[in-house]
Amino acid sequence: MHISDKKRCGWCTGSELYEKYHDEEWGRPVYDDDTLFQFLLLETFQAGLSWITILKKRENFRKAFDDFDYKKVAAYDDDKIAELLNDAGIIRNKLKVYGAVTNAQAFIKVQEEFGSFSKYFWGFTNGKPVVNNFTSLKEVPATTPLSDAISKDMKKRGFKFVGSTVIYAHMQATGMVNDHVLDCWTRG
Repeated sequence: MHISDKKRCGWCTGSELYEKYHDEEWGRPVYDDDTLFQFLLLETFQAGLSWITILKKRENFRKAFDDFDYKKVAAYDDDKIAELLNDAGIIRNKLKVYGAVTNAQAFIKVQEEFGSFSKYFWGFTNGKPVVNNFTSLKEVPATTPLSDAISKDMKKRGFKFVGSTVIYAHMQATGMVNDHVLDCWTRG
């Protein structure tokens, strides 16, 4: 079966980049801190924009943000921030760039407190994905009480651009929730 012949969640059809992301990444549980930070950074830049915009710029973000190395990002100074704000390959939103640095610093503090960001993040679900049984995209929520709780806790810990909608998208991207519709081939 050709890749585009497979039944997928409706949000990703029509774009090879979207389909590849859907098929290989979205909804698959991620437990390593490096990847969790990458998605957190990308999701915070996505706020108010479409995810395909971020996916198209993902490699630019990777280069600009030192391969998503949160230790390096946490130490960015004003010169590096100015460089990022002049980088046409990424989203040049001043608040989001500063937010990325703040979030990297908060990420490290969470690691210090919990042993890893993964233990903190996945602790909200006892380490197990929430598997939903939606039959259509219309049923998939933008937020849930769980994303509300995680968002509130992360804000308390100093994270920026982590509203409930961003957090729910992060939960979907990293497989904390499986929102693949029931007839999607990736549900397995």
